[in-house]
This record gives sequence, C-alpha cells and structure tokens, in this order.
Amino acid sequence: MSRIFKLVLIKPSHYDDDGYVIRWFRSMIPSNSLASLFGLALDSNARRVLGENVEIEIVAIDETNTRVDVPAIVASFRKNGNFGLIGLVGVQSNQYPHSLDLAKPFRDAGIPVAMGGFHVSGCLAMLPDLHVDLQQALDLGISLFAGEAEDRLDQVLIDAANGTLKPLYNYMNDLPSIEGTPPPFLPASYVTKTLGGNTSFDAGRGCPFQCSFCTIINVQGRKSRRRSPDDVEKLIRENLAQGIHNYFITDDNFARNRDWEIILDRIIEMREREGLWIGLMVQVDTLCHKIPNFIEKCKRAGVSRVFIGLENINPDNLMGAKKRQNKITEYRSMLLAWKGQGIITYAGYILGFPADTAESIRRDIQIVQRELPLDILEFFFLTPLPGSEDHQGLFRKGVAMDGDLNKYDLEHAVTAHPKMSQTEWEDIYREAWSLFYTPEHMLTVLKRAAATGVRTKSIAKLLIWFSTSVSIENVHPLQGGVIRFRNRFDRRPGMAIEPAWKFYPREAWNLVAKTSKLVFLLWKLERQRRAIEADPKRKEYMDEALTPVADDDTDKLEMFNQNEAAKHAVQHAHRIDELTHHGAAASA
Repeated sequence: MSRIFKLVLIKPSHYDDDGYVIRWFRSMIPSNSLASLFGLALDSNARRVLGENVEIEIVAIDETNTRVDVPAIVASFRKNGNFGLIGLVGVQSNQYPHSLDLAKPFRDAGIPVAMGGFHVSGCLAMLPDLHVDLQQALDLGISLFAGEAEDRLDQVLIDAANGTLKPLYNYMNDLPSIEGTPPPFLPASYVTKTLGGNTSFDAGRGCPFQCSFCTIINVQGRKSRRRSPDDVEKLIRENLAQGIHNYFITDDNFARNRDWEIILDRIIEMREREGLWIGLMVQVDTLCHKIPNFIEKCKRAGVSRVFIGLENINPDNLMGAKKRQNKITEYRSMLLAWKGQGIITYAGYILGFPADTAESIRRDIQIVQRELPLDILEFFFLTPLPGSEDHQGLFRKGVAMDGDLNKYDLEHAVTAHPKMSQTEWEDIYREAWSLFYTPEHMLTVLKRAAATGVRTKSIAKLLIWFSTSVSIENVHPLQGGVIRFRNRFDRRPGMAIEPAWKFYPREAWNLVAKTSKLVFLLWKLERQRRAIEADPKRKEYMDEALTPVADDDTDKLEMFNQNEAAKHAVQHAHRIDELTHHGAAASA
C-alpha cells in the first residue's frame, strides 16, 4: 500500500496596523514563489523521490486569498502520523513575524516546518551571522532554507520524511541554473483566486544593476540565469490547457534577459499563427526603449501592462541609491514609446531619499503629472529591507531601525530621515496618493489613454484601485484585493480578541460603507470615461506630457531645471550625445 507524505506550501500574508491578517476574496498579485515550489514538488512526486510507495500530497495556500486553518491542518497531519512537511515559502521581511506565529502551533504539534524566501536568503547573504530575528525561527525548531530550491527540494523532502531535517540549508553561494528545471505552476483552482485569473513565471533571474535599496541582486545575483525559450513555451501551453491566459513575468528586468527576443518571438507565433489568447505584464528598466524592436515585440506578444522602476526624478536621489541606469533625460522618450504602442505604464516612485522634503515631494509629483505620460504611479517608502545594501550599512553603523519587521512592507517609516520627522514622512506618503490621483488628473489620464489607444475601461478600474486603496483600506494597492476578509481570531498575539458583538457589526458596516464609496467613485469616473469615448476628437487630445520629445525640452520643462542636479544631468546627456555624434562622424 502507498503511503501519503503531506506537503502543505503556505505563502503567508502579514498583519495590518490593527493586527489582523490581510486577506481578500480575490487578491491582487499571484505568488511566483508558491507556483515555483508547487511545480518543483510536482516533479519530485513524479520521480518518486521518497520511494515508489510514497505519494506526495501537495496543497498550496496563498494566505492573501485563503485562510490558513491551523487546527484543520494539525488534525490532518495527526491522522497521517505527522508524516509530511509544512513549507512557509517566499517569506518577505514583513511576513516573517506572522510566519513565526503560524509555525508555532505546527511545531508544538510536532509537525516539521521549513521556511524560505527573501527574508531568510537576504539576511544570510548580507548578514551571515543569523541576525534579524532568524534565531527565533531556529529556537522554534523551524528549518531555514536560503537560496533557490531547484535541484535542492528533493533533499529537504527526503530529510523531512526521515525525520532528519537540518536547522539550516544554505545555498546562497551556489545559485542553480534554471534552464530545463520544472517551471512555476499552479492548478487553475488556485489561479482563479487572483484578480483576472493571473498566474506568473520567471523567464530569468538576476539583475546586473546595483541599486542599494534592492534585495533581489543579493538574493538572485547579478548574473542572468534563464529558462530556455522551450521551457517558457511549454509552461505557457500547460497553463493554456487549463484555461489560464494572463501571465506576469516576474523577472526584475525582463529587458535585460538575453533571450527576451527569442521568447517574445515564440509567444508572437503562438498568438499570430495559432490565434492563442495570451496576455502579459512585464517589468523593465528606464532604458529599455533603446533596445531595437523590444517595445514593438512586447506589444505583438500580448504585453498590455508594463511596470517601470522610475523611482525618482531627482538625479541626486538616483545616484545616492546607485540607480545610475536611470537617466531623467530618457524618461519621456521611454514612456512615449510605450504609449505609442497603447500599453499601460506603471511606475514605482520612492519617497524619503535623503534630499527629499515634503515640499520637494509635492513639487515633484506636480512635475510628473504635467510632464510625464504615466498612467499609474505607485508610492513607496525608502525602506532598508533586510538583504539590501542599505540595511547592511545601517546595521553595521548601529543606526536605529524599527524592531518590528511587520512594518518592513514599504508602507511604513522604519528609520530616521535627515530632513523630515517620522510624522512628516508618513503624512507626505499618505498625501502623495491624493496629490497624484486628483479627480482632474485622473480625467487627464483617461484622455491620454483615449488618445493613444489604451483601453479606457482598464485604465478607469486601475485609477479607482490605486486612488482608494490607501485612503479606504489603509493598505498599498499591491497588497489590496476585492472584499476584505477579517477573521476575529486571526489577530497578532498580544492584541486582544475583540468581542463578537463589537467585531461583526463593525466589519459589516465597513463592508457596506467601503463598497458604497467605491461604487460611487467608479460610477462617477465611468460617466467621464464614456463622455471621453463619445468625443469624436478624442484622438486629437494633446498636452505637455504627450508632446513628442523636442530638442528644446531641456530648456522648457521643469523636470530638467528643478535643481542643479537636474541641470547637470542635462549637460552630461548633451556631452554624451555630442561625443557620440562626433565619434560617428569621424569614423564615417
């Protein structure tokens, strides 16, 4: 008779400011870590790594859309003689405290638990002496896994089955090739719990740049490691077979994947020759438009949305964070190239660089609104995430940082700022959303969309989402979802369980009030959208941001004249241009 090894993979959420686990009916972002581990586990089971008579029963739980029923899981393991493993996967720093709280009852019941993700890997990459609370996990008997699980998951499963799990599996100095390895995969029943039924995959890992606030370069390395185009085509076809059409390519910078063109050509052929419906979202850098045919082929391959690490428009801030690849003189050309293909542009924008003040942030947001054709702007605190160079530097200098890792979600100030108090910094963060997403500017974004061939219905939904998540739900839009589910008992230890008579009426009222407000705002924006679409001259709309790049932009636009750093960046760009053209002329 075959024996069942239970493998429960949990992608944990984290606590909100009231101590409740953040969970939704439908969540926003699919978890590529969960999909990666699920795909690897399927392969391990198919190869019978635990023996011919052992079947690995795999359950995946994304806590952002599914409650972790701890008593039910403990009971199922007990019936199975605790033969199995709980895997806490993709754990970020802000999810680490809740992950420990999840793990404790499992460990108390004698169930093996292993934890991996960016927090464990980043800490051991930058501070290898088990700093940043990793000892707490070891004290609970949790096995820590640092690095990537390709070609390593088998050993963890075997050790768990034999009762010989090691306290630490550290592969940070040995990043594996991912070509030919089992790709990320989740059954459709899990994927449908995300908005739009999106799933994800990484076509490659690693980033060549050196941004000091980034953890990816220290966890996944700076050398590109890629799946083959055959691998990518195979995983897309497997997902299409189960009715999944939309994909988020999670490469930190898909434009720097050396196989980007071959991969896009494969997808273009599937779309154009076979008529397959495939939609993509990618992440890129601000110089991607200089790669011949890149943006055009993205469009043909089904890219409808692109996320760009803009981060800031002050060159001093960019240089201070080692974001040298971002050139403000290229921002408009790059964004207009995406707009020219009718693709929705998202950009991240960091608040709290050393030169920032509340007033400078207000000014910069106005410049972005007026001069850059961006659809969606996402604001983040400059956060010294464990695993980043910023965190390593502050830690070694003994600079005070908040001891509550739950706050390291890019939505809280966790260290001091040289020019703003914590209150000022937090206030301008919340204000930034309302400053950018004014009713007037949202109308402008809709007009730009109609003029450039972007679907205004899609833009309207995104505008409502990003303009209200912080003000209504008090969470970043990327942590948002549809219909918030709070469980009265899923509260952070040390915080009181509220009585039923108080909790349930309040939650019911909040649901009605929030939904009513969202419906009203959507109705109001929808009326404006329809009026724009009905305008026969909508394609003729033009404003400063949509105006084609001209030689005198650097004289006229405020972005290039806001401070000495901006003027210096312009002068440097002019010198490079002159040298380039002079060199070309000389060689001719």
